[in-house]
Amino acid sequence: MFKTILVPVDLGEVEAAKPAIDKAVELAGSSGGSLRLIYVRAIVPVTYMEFMPPAFDEEQQGQADAKLAEVAAGVALPAERVSAVVRLGSVYAEVLDEAEQTGADLIVVGSHRPTMATYLLGSNASTIVRHARCSVLVVRA
Repeated sequence: MFKTILVPVDLGEVEAAKPAIDKAVELAGSSGGSLRLIYVRAIVPVTYMEFMPPAFDEEQQGQADAKLAEVAAGVALPAERVSAVVRLGSVYAEVLDEAEQTGADLIVVGSHRPTMATYLLGSNASTIVRHARCSVLVVRA
């Protein structure tokens, strides 16, 4: 059914992503598909870069890679069917680009209960739903 399932993960709130990861594992397990986890790091504004240590970007990337690898190691699928990537940019743009590049046929997005703020401002999940070229499943906690 689904060959490649992409799951965005916020490393600051890994527990919030757990229901989405669990649903993606269930779908991948039943269809023999693979799971790709993605974390998108925020871009630090240029005006702040002069205050950052020289190795700041590399350190942040290394820490994110290590944390996402821990999450991937905890996924209940064979290791060869799980991969992870850390990208830099805006969440929805990078998730949509990753889906295109990997040929994902499903994106499983975790979502918080909507509040008035998310109705007025929108969210990454809603932008992914509106613009994805593949199916998107929104999993609520």
